[in-house]
Amino acid sequence: MQAKTRVMIIDDSAVVRETLKAIFESQNDIEVIATASDPIIAAKKLEVSVPDVITLDIEMPRMDGISFLRKLMAEHPIPVVICSSQAGEGSGNALRALEYGAVDIIEKPRIGTKQFLEESQVRICDVVRAARAARIKKIDPGTVIAPKFTADVMLEKPTRHTTIETTEKIVVVGASTGGTEALREFLEALPLDAPGIVIVQHMPEQFTAAFARRLDGLCRVTVKEAADNDSVIRGRALIAPGNRHTLLKRSGARYYVEVKDGPLVSRHRPSVDVLFRSAARYAGKNVIGVIMTGMGDDGARGMLEMKEAGAFTIAQDEATSVVYGMPNEAVKRNAVDVILGLPAIAPRVLKMAV
Repeated sequence: MQAKTRVMIIDDSAVVRETLKAIFESQNDIEVIATASDPIIAAKKLEVSVPDVITLDIEMPRMDGISFLRKLMAEHPIPVVICSSQAGEGSGNALRALEYGAVDIIEKPRIGTKQFLEESQVRICDVVRAARAARIKKIDPGTVIAPKFTADVMLEKPTRHTTIETTEKIVVVGASTGGTEALREFLEALPLDAPGIVIVQHMPEQFTAAFARRLDGLCRVTVKEAADNDSVIRGRALIAPGNRHTLLKRSGARYYVEVKDGPLVSRHRPSVDVLFRSAARYAGKNVIGVIMTGMGDDGARGMLEMKEAGAFTIAQDEATSVVYGMPNEAVKRNAVDVILGLPAIAPRVLKMAV
């Protein structure tokens, strides 16, 4: 039996510390070994006991969470989960933390309905379990990922008027833990006229909009948070909004997305399984499906449905996955045509889309 996941909570709010501690200690496989109100106190406690996972606030006195994270990742990498607020700069700073080595983001627990609190507990605990399994490497503290500017800064892109034929290829992608940076690398490798893409990345509500904006500034393709009835067209990637399911639909030759409420599916909302099943039903052999790094099995069943409908399916390999959970589950179900390292995925997608 695997030992309990040992967690340190770093947050300047006593209420948040106590709430997270109560959530973790309600689980049989998680224990809180320490809490700290700021990184200075945390650093002293780390000298005594090293946890499996740290949950880290960003805005704190004496030292902010980003500075602490960069120092930690450069000297003694430990899986870190950012515990962030949606308000103000919270979402943007949380995404910067992912660039500097954080594994994932959870939203600060807040008062809500019984259903909200139960679903929030599921995500928080699942993220911490996934973080423990993540492959962590040292990060150069000087690392800065700069935007790639194009002619767009001087002149807007021309509007495309091409008709989408019924044979148009569509790409659907699912990812979770480690997926934010994997998706960045994948999307940065795509040309302006890449096939239309719909993505589910497990991420809290509101953070997906900031994530889409960040990617839009880095990539040649346009990236936006999906809205109901958005068309899936060449040169555009749609990111499923947090806390809403996103489905691929089709009307004649036009592919579009439906964004809707619903229960957790495979413990997630949005769910990769929901997107993949809709792609199997409405696009079939016109789909190229990709499943990337992440904990659990969300997407594995849907990927098998896509393959059975004639889609071409790709799984990220273990060596380049932060957590080889979701891809491995798809492989075990014989739902995958090819297993590729992350750098090879975009070229294969483009090859299959011809």
